[in-house]
Amino acid sequence: MESWIDAQWTKERLNEAAGMFDCDASDARKLGDFENYVYEVKKEGISYILRITHSSHRRQIELEAEMKWINFLHGHGLNVSLSHQSRTGSLVEELAGDDGSFFVSLFDKAPGLAVRANSDHFDERLFEKWGSLTGKMHTITKHYRDPSSKARMAWDEDEILNFERYLPQEEEDIIEIGKKTIDEIKTFPRSEDTYGLIHSDIHHGNFFYDQREADLHVFDFDDSMWFYFASDIAIPLYYATWSKHGGDSLHVRSAFGEGFLRSFLRGYESECPVPKEWFLRIPQFLLLRDLTLYSVFHQKWDLATIPQEEKELLDGLRKRLRQKEPMVDLDWEAIYDNR
Repeated sequence: MESWIDAQWTKERLNEAAGMFDCDASDARKLGDFENYVYEVKKEGISYILRITHSSHRRQIELEAEMKWINFLHGHGLNVSLSHQSRTGSLVEELAGDDGSFFVSLFDKAPGLAVRANSDHFDERLFEKWGSLTGKMHTITKHYRDPSSKARMAWDEDEILNFERYLPQEEEDIIEIGKKTIDEIKTFPRSEDTYGLIHSDIHHGNFFYDQREADLHVFDFDDSMWFYFASDIAIPLYYATWSKHGGDSLHVRSAFGEGFLRSFLRGYESECPVPKEWFLRIPQFLLLRDLTLYSVFHQKWDLATIPQEEKELLDGLRKRLRQKEPMVDLDWEAIYDNR
């Protein structure tokens, strides 16, 4: 979270935010603070997730649209964390700040545990379930007609794609790659079967694995937007490969990526078909993720003081972008034809 927002966020405001949903924050456990403040709080002895979003990050109407979509998915059998109403009956409450407002939402805590890349559960069975979850989400969403959904931004409205604003002028080569990638994706055709509301960030940090049910429960829809469904296939491939083999060679990353993708696709297509022309466009969505991550790191981090690990991460991204080295280099046609 930016320092000027941090300066406004206090224990008193946390208690007030929790009280809006009749929750107790006296023993609140902070779970995250990158783009939102996220806490585990209690209500009648049961754990819930309290999320606080600053108005500089999202408008209230955007957040309300997110909650309605989440609850629609939940109502149609998807394992998502239900959004709850406040004591006044609202899905999103506003809490005044010194500079802008804080918007407050409450969710069920997903059952299960996080799955790390070094876990025994990070295997073909998980990847197939991951794909099935994603495909089911897309199939359900194709029938979603709530007018509020238009409040979620389209992908090309994302400020983080303003590479000239966030990247140093001397990185003009990367800025140009970013512009060309955006222009290319803008030419892709749109239809109800290819373009709609997507989660946009379905990596393994945003779902829990419930061993009792042998199933996944997805959360954190903060980045949900109007974009191509194919991007939600690219994002799991990107983060699974990066988490498992981010420091390894392209050859090693690609070998893992192919295995992951075959398993993921098997699950995905059990719920939602993937036309070949869209499968072959996945490399452009992988490149876009490289570019958006590189931009958001420049936005969020003070490059003069970042730890060595984060500096190495940024340097690695820069090197790959300049050398035009993808996260994975696959025979996309062969994988699709032999899936």
